[in-house]
Amino acid sequence: MIQKKVCILGPTGVGKTSLVKQFVESIFSEKYKTTIGVKIDKKQVNKDGRGVQLLLWDLEGIDRYCGFNPRYLRGASAYIIVVDQTRSQSLLEGIEILEMAREHYPDIPAFFVVNKTDLPSSWHWSEEELDSYAKNFTSLTKTSAKTGENVEELFSTIAFW
Repeated sequence: MIQKKVCILGPTGVGKTSLVKQFVESIFSEKYKTTIGVKIDKKQVNKDGRGVQLLLWDLEGIDRYCGFNPRYLRGASAYIIVVDQTRSQSLLEGIEILEMAREHYPDIPAFFVVNKTDLPSSWHWSEEELDSYAKNFTSLTKTSAKTGENVEELFSTIAFW
């Protein structure tokens, strides 16, 4: 069976851990727990008789003052950058994270995720502006870790990319 390492990156509090929990365990918790370092989960995804084991590396929130250790991306098949549609600043931070990651690993596919679609958006960007940011990524997916919207589809797309 094929194994793929996928790193989940993004600013603090955007729902990275909640997306992983929703995908792996089909649960959502309102309780916020900060990830420290990295937490690794795995789940097998099947499609058309083929199986892929995803190793999900949930990295602690990244802010502009601490950055992240690019060595976490070593050996990754892809990475996801998660932003929060209720915090417009998270989009700018997500683009900064993409730039840091691309500096070290320019050839790894980067998937762009706008999370918390179950909540009202506070963004001041139009869909056209969002699409222009999305052109820097392999794909754009809008998700809700709370409702599960597009979570399974996101990870399945990455598994069979």
